[in-house]
Amino acid sequence: MKKIISLLLMVVLVFSLAGCGAGKTAAPSGEPAKEGKTVAILTPYLASVTTNEMVENLKSQVAKRGYKANVVDTKSDFAQLASRMEDLISSKVDAIVLVSTDPNQLKDQIKKAQEHGIPVFGCDSGYIEGMVMNATSDNQAMSRMVTDYLFKTMNNKGNLVVLTHRPHPGVLKRTQELDALLKKSPEIKIVTEQQVQVPGPIENARQQMENLLLANKAEDSLTAVWAGWDEPAIGASQAIEAAGRKNIVVVGIDGTSQALDMIKKGSPLVATVKQNFPGMAEIVVNQMELVFQGKPAEGTELYAPATLITKENAGK
Repeated sequence: MKKIISLLLMVVLVFSLAGCGAGKTAAPSGEPAKEGKTVAILTPYLASVTTNEMVENLKSQVAKRGYKANVVDTKSDFAQLASRMEDLISSKVDAIVLVSTDPNQLKDQIKKAQEHGIPVFGCDSGYIEGMVMNATSDNQAMSRMVTDYLFKTMNNKGNLVVLTHRPHPGVLKRTQELDALLKKSPEIKIVTEQQVQVPGPIENARQQMENLLLANKAEDSLTAVWAGWDEPAIGASQAIEAAGRKNIVVVGIDGTSQALDMIKKGSPLVATVKQNFPGMAEIVVNQMELVFQGKPAEGTELYAPATLITKENAGK
């Protein structure tokens, strides 16, 4: 009889424990179950207007899905990128988004994230093996649009200043497209190519342009400035305007509000290409959602459309 009573008590105890645990999902290794996912956003360029816009759009899109965003900015310290990504992997985030970052600098970390089951996405970055995908604009097409416009404005001849920042993967592709187009326009001569410092690209470009104007005082010594993105285009335009040089035109890429205002007002900045940063962020988070559902991404390099902006359509 005692054995029967003991067995009955054990059965009751088992069912009681099961009832207490109903509705809860057990987590591995005794860890508490996650109520949401954490998405880490890593960039060295948060001080940049356009990078900041992308990060804010990513944060908004992530929040709409009920996820938590963790933004990490290394403030142009490329040496910190790898160690901070190692930290993110160790903290077991659910996904990592690299914003305006060359993934070739993080090959080992991307491989390590993959080994730990953490998907890595790019937003206006490059794509390498081990990542899920990258969303950006077609940088070559954007460069071709604005460069063709500039060369026509120059009548395919004259002296050109190039302001760029080749460490940025997108700006590098734009500059390489310029290099290719210059080979087809032998009457356009490069006066100099200057690397613009980041952070502080507007101030740095303005200072560089002031020095170039002092060194090239003849009216026909400088014809145009090609800038790899809007901020150096803005700085160069400010210097040209302050110097009273009326015959130098400037182009950029990004379509920032300040650049659009300058184009509308008839400054030396005559054209830019407006990128769709909200569209890029939406593409990344949509693909992330697919991956979280166990589905493959729709591609490794996905483009958001871009538009050439000149004085004719800057106010529309």
